[in-house]
Amino acid sequence: MIESKIKPKLIAHYGNIELVKVENGIVEVKLLGACSGCPSAKFTLEDIVLVGLQEEIPEVKEVLLVNEVSGELIDMAKKILNKEK
Repeated sequence: MIESKIKPKLIAHYGNIELVKVENGIVEVKLLGACSGCPSAKFTLEDIVLVGLQEEIPEVKEVLLVNEVSGELIDMAKKILNKEK
């Protein structure tokens, strides 16, 4: 469902989505690309992701955004900061 209906909509706007976890009707996702950190992410979750999922899977109660910083990004930041010393 995410792959076929939601992901193409986000990719069209240079974004992407990754499913993290599904438990007890709660879906956790990461927004990637241009969608990551976008001020409209809340609306994307509500209007595109939640509505899209509920059309096919009515048991979905909520969609939560996971804002984890990747280990790769942390390592890159450490390298940059260490060079400045």
